[in-house]
Amino acid sequence: MRHEKAALVLELARRLAATAEGLTLDEMADTLGVGRRTADAERVGQREVFPQMEEVDDPPTRRFRIPAGLDGLFQAPTSEELASLRAAAANLRRAGSHGRAEDLERLELKVLSALRAPARRRLAPDLEAVLQAEALAVFPGPRPFEDAAVLGVLREAIKALGRVRFRYQGGATPGRVREVTPLGLLFGRSNYLVAAEGESAEPRTWRLDRIAEVAPCDTPGSPPPDFSLQAFVDRSFGIYQDEVEEVRLRIRPHGAEEALGWRFHSTQTVVPEPDGAVIVAFRASGMLELAWHLFSWGDKVEILAPARLRDIMAEQIALAQASLAAAPQSEC
Repeated sequence: MRHEKAALVLELARRLAATAEGLTLDEMADTLGVGRRTADAERVGQREVFPQMEEVDDPPTRRFRIPAGLDGLFQAPTSEELASLRAAAANLRRAGSHGRAEDLERLELKVLSALRAPARRRLAPDLEAVLQAEALAVFPGPRPFEDAAVLGVLREAIKALGRVRFRYQGGATPGRVREVTPLGLLFGRSNYLVAAEGESAEPRTWRLDRIAEVAPCDTPGSPPPDFSLQAFVDRSFGIYQDEVEEVRLRIRPHGAEEALGWRFHSTQTVVPEPDGAVIVAFRASGMLELAWHLFSWGDKVEILAPARLRDIMAEQIALAQASLAAAPQSEC
């Protein structure tokens, strides 16, 4: 068996052992990045190498899985995989996300403890070399709040489909007790709970650093049937949610190359112009956050729509000018 063929068989085996429900033939093709015919051939090969693979009827199709998992012989991590895991934990800890950093560090410990001593000794020098050769760039920004106790209660409520109650030190009435149905968690420059309050089905964002005295309720709370956390996130340029608007930006020729490799939004379209400029269009809310971002593009960008975005940028410029004018001038 050629090396590439063996690698594909092993990768598929890991995928089949990692799922409880099993994978359909189309899902195998998608995860491996191959055509359906190739995936079917790999499935046949799996039976020869891993006879414990089983088929599960799931009309109108069938699913395949390896229910007992794989022997440790097939699961030894590479030095690059362990380095990426450790770097992710270090990045989270540096950003102030100590709880999730500890989750990854415990995962690394479990992986290493499952390895036999010879495998650990082989990995050690390569892992050290990779760690010494790679570093994480640190960008300015707020340190996101992350309390393990708060996250624990919220995650349990999400899994149990229950509501939670907390005192919220934000909004129009700071200190008010809220009862909400948790729908998901957003992690980034600031961390947020996405939840629907009371009997409302409309999701809102709640800053985790303003949540206190959180406790589970006896009341059940399920997300709306059509709710998608990713779709909710895609409505906004950043975190803030308001009216969704059509955004059209013209990136001038001297910024076009950068724009072609830049993702403004998940729904964007990018169309080159004859003069070398680029038109970027997408639908989103959060015009204030978008305005803040566009300042970093300097004179490379023109706002074609919406007009409100131009007004917001003008307001932000006026605020900055007023602040500069009010600042005392130093004599030197």
